[in-house]
Amino acid sequence: MTQPAFPVITVVGGGFAGTALVLQLRQQPALAGAEIHLVEPREVPGPGLAYTARRPEYLLNVRPGGLSLYPDAPGHFANWLNTQPESASGAPEFAPRATYGRYLHEELAAALATGQSGLRWHRTTALTASLLPSGQRHVLLADGTQLRSDYVVLALGNFPPPPPAGPDHRYLHHPGYHADPWATGNLRRIGPDDSVLLIGSGLTAVDVLLALHHDGHRAPVTVVARHGRWPSAHGPAAAGYSNFYPELAAETTVAGVLRVFKRHLRAAAVQGIDWRPVLDALRPDLGRIWAAWPLVEQRRFLRHLAGVWAVARHRSPPQNAVALANLTANGLVQLRVGSVREILPDGDLLHVRIGARKGPGEWHTAQHVVCCAGPLLDYGRIADPLVMSLRDKGHLAADPLGLGMQTDPHGALRGADGRVSTTLFTLGPSRRPAYFESTAVPEIRQQAADLARELARRVEGR
Repeated sequence: MTQPAFPVITVVGGGFAGTALVLQLRQQPALAGAEIHLVEPREVPGPGLAYTARRPEYLLNVRPGGLSLYPDAPGHFANWLNTQPESASGAPEFAPRATYGRYLHEELAAALATGQSGLRWHRTTALTASLLPSGQRHVLLADGTQLRSDYVVLALGNFPPPPPAGPDHRYLHHPGYHADPWATGNLRRIGPDDSVLLIGSGLTAVDVLLALHHDGHRAPVTVVARHGRWPSAHGPAAAGYSNFYPELAAETTVAGVLRVFKRHLRAAAVQGIDWRPVLDALRPDLGRIWAAWPLVEQRRFLRHLAGVWAVARHRSPPQNAVALANLTANGLVQLRVGSVREILPDGDLLHVRIGARKGPGEWHTAQHVVCCAGPLLDYGRIADPLVMSLRDKGHLAADPLGLGMQTDPHGALRGADGRVSTTLFTLGPSRRPAYFESTAVPEIRQQAADLARELARRVEGR
């Protein structure tokens, strides 16, 4: 094969991160002649796993003003939403997730439909991305397509959670065990009077409870969570709290940051300001706060405060919180504190051992168990073929906290030997080691814009 006249960029993953990146790449003058390949196996590229489910009861947990694809046009999604059927009687404060998926697909489809854009979608998966003597990458797709690429970007999103209990994994093949609550039609296999147990009490669990209720489920549902807390609800839209990062810039301990934060909570309360704007004031600087902590402090935060942080930071739409409260008041939801230690199949039933921090725990029997736990973040354990191939060759290294991949500040992968790749990049949840918060729209869209500019800069300098 001869060296192409223009750069070839392969983006693996066509969810929000991959979509945001290819749209940003197309805006770079230096990449006007680039050949861009988007590898995404789903029937519709753009929505990814997060925004594919066509259920109106699944709502976004962010108001429209914070969800634009483009950092330099923050009102883009809100303006689009105002033109949609969902806004016929006024734009929803929290739109359906499927509506946002449609927005992503329409933006991507417009770019794909432009014949001269140089953008091509491959509806398949990537198996390998081998390094060639030329310094390029040979990307092999599952359909046999081979892409000789100057740059490969991993926009892989989130991976399913690992098995919640072991060592006996027979339950993974039981028809009553639901490893993926987002799989099409999965929850509709649950009968209205079937007994159900959910593992986890985050936003996914709330969505599952509302979906079951929407489908007419009327039996009590048991929810098991280590910390025993539901996501906080969003408050009314309010003015922001003043940024106070300068007071945190020199803090290198979790305790030091907490001390300053609590001081501002008290000051805000005196002014009649809710805790939410105070927490949100940290949003632009979370990456810098996290990066200032040494590894021992980052580990301390994960051990003691990550659960509380998730409850306060990733909030539920108010109407979801009200619906959950009503289900609980009517005895249809029972929250239990503990961890799932063991799951044993028994005919049509699943026996679940729920353990607290001490003691053997208690057994609970259900016809269905739905795993609503968080995603698997440790790239040392992820079994995706492309990830395994890169990891086996030493081109991809998990971080010591098991949060994602080791990268440089531009998102270039660090190999097992610590060397920074000139051809492999990533963005999205895989960059949690650098930012901790790397899963929401504002952070990922900024990463996409920054990475597009960086790749354009490298092309110009070739």
